[in-house]
Amino acid sequence: MMRTLLPLLRILPLLLLAWMPAAYAASDCGAPGQTQRVAIPDTGRAMLIHLPAGFDPARPAPLLFAFHGSGEDGAAVLRKSHLEATSDRHGFILAAPDGGIPANGGFVWNIPGVPSVTGRMPDPSDANDVAFVERAIGWLAAQHCVDRTRVYATGISGGGRMSSLLGCIAADRFAAIAPVVGLRAGIPLKSDPQRPDPATCRPSRPVPVIAFAGDKDTTNPIEGGGAPYWQYSMHAAEARWAALDGCASALARRQVTAQVYEEGFAGCRAGSAVVARITIGGTHNWVADNEAMWAFLARYRLR
Repeated sequence: MMRTLLPLLRILPLLLLAWMPAAYAASDCGAPGQTQRVAIPDTGRAMLIHLPAGFDPARPAPLLFAFHGSGEDGAAVLRKSHLEATSDRHGFILAAPDGGIPANGGFVWNIPGVPSVTGRMPDPSDANDVAFVERAIGWLAAQHCVDRTRVYATGISGGGRMSSLLGCIAADRFAAIAPVVGLRAGIPLKSDPQRPDPATCRPSRPVPVIAFAGDKDTTNPIEGGGAPYWQYSMHAAEARWAALDGCASALARRQVTAQVYEEGFAGCRAGSAVVARITIGGTHNWVADNEAMWAFLARYRLR
């Protein structure tokens, strides 16, 4: 009897695999618990994607984009942020693309209207990074990997400015943003660079924002100044997001730890919020508390 069953037992796993629906087979987004470079069809570009260790192909997961700093690449932001471990703990997919404009041995993001760190202004011949990111979201969702209603953006420095841009012009794609040493609310106003230009940030819905910075950052100073793409202060950016989100009141500053204080705005439309965490003595690096970041982002989804 057993000899008769042995051939069937050998082929049964293969029969089951062939029968399983595509959603339950190996995911095109990668392997759980690993970071892999995945090509995004019809773009000629790829990105690093980390699937959390417990990823279930039958259940679409939240997606967090992590954008690198100027002159770097996707691998650099993963090294600096340690977000892969956060992804494994909380079950979100992590995507780390390279910017579309080669510069300084790495890449910069195409943020229209302001020069990059090279001093060059993007022009129509440069890759459209926003279109690439939107295409990536659509493809990942089509693979049944990603929940379209729970897509978020973070990034460091130039990547923080990129995530700010997405909040401004792609609010229908991103449920919330979390810029690190790079919060903006549009480009500096030409007639008064100490203010953001309202015409360059008009989100289609209230966008929840949590931002992180260091008070000793000399590259993107929280008090403003610095490079032409910076100029207005971080607090001006917070206030502009509060106005865009229709926030009713400013929060009293509170000390989170001995080294970190928090400020922001509450009573915002659609349950959104604007929060900034400042690290005392923090410089131009990854000063974000990943756990606090994800706890904030995970509260929000697109309707």
